[in-house]
Amino acid sequence: MGVARNRRVHEGTGPPPIANQKALMAIRILDCATMSPWFPRWHIGGTCLLVETDKGLVLVDTGLGLHDYSNPTRMVRFFWLDFGIHDDPERAAVRQIARLGLAPESVRHIVMTHLHFDHAGGLPDFPHAQVHVHRREYEAMRHPRTWIELAYDRSDFAHEPLWVLYDQPNAEWLGLEAIRLPFSPEMYLVPLFGHTRGHCGVAIREDNGWLFHCADALPTNAQFDVTPQWLNRLVLGPHVQRLQAWATAHPEVHLLAGHMWKSFFDEECRTA
Repeated sequence: MGVARNRRVHEGTGPPPIANQKALMAIRILDCATMSPWFPRWHIGGTCLLVETDKGLVLVDTGLGLHDYSNPTRMVRFFWLDFGIHDDPERAAVRQIARLGLAPESVRHIVMTHLHFDHAGGLPDFPHAQVHVHRREYEAMRHPRTWIELAYDRSDFAHEPLWVLYDQPNAEWLGLEAIRLPFSPEMYLVPLFGHTRGHCGVAIREDNGWLFHCADALPTNAQFDVTPQWLNRLVLGPHVQRLQAWATAHPEVHLLAGHMWKSFFDEECRTA
């Protein structure tokens, strides 16, 4: 990484004050990476969140971007066939946000669970946004070492994002080590290393509890029994069984995985 890009790396700051916090704002759940893999023959979407905060719109993960549809890299073309990615640029977050009647330019912050292409492909569509991510994930993207880190696509970062990096936990969220993010409603980056070296979940306070986007630390549709444990450990990391026990103790938390059934997103659209 050159000097110019290094200048665009900032350290994460602490949380905003909670006093006089207004009523909690809207959270929209979007499918920004629709797929129908050949095996298993599932129909799934890629989970992204659009959150209204005191600092404007915050996007949690981006899904695929417009460039993934118009000019995919060789690596993305390989996964396109393997994952059965739908050729539908209208699924790109930037297009969905515009259809909601919102200005994509108002997305000034993006919180990343990790930087695989199907979660970070939309970053170039929001070139002025600050990108909040764990330092370990940023370093894994810069220096990939393992087979699963082949899914980083350098073209997602060619516009030299303004990185905001986080490191040590500074809070505890429902018994889990966490990093408080500088937004209201309360948001936390929760380290769930394993799928990638810096993979994290993102917890957001809702009116009636919490939304916990565990991304690729959980099996599809956040169903703990949908895939065998040996496969979970190999691909998703070591947290599945721990999160299952934790979720039983915290029914006030709504869990999301990085990939949910397509029918889940269809239902979200009907009830939005």
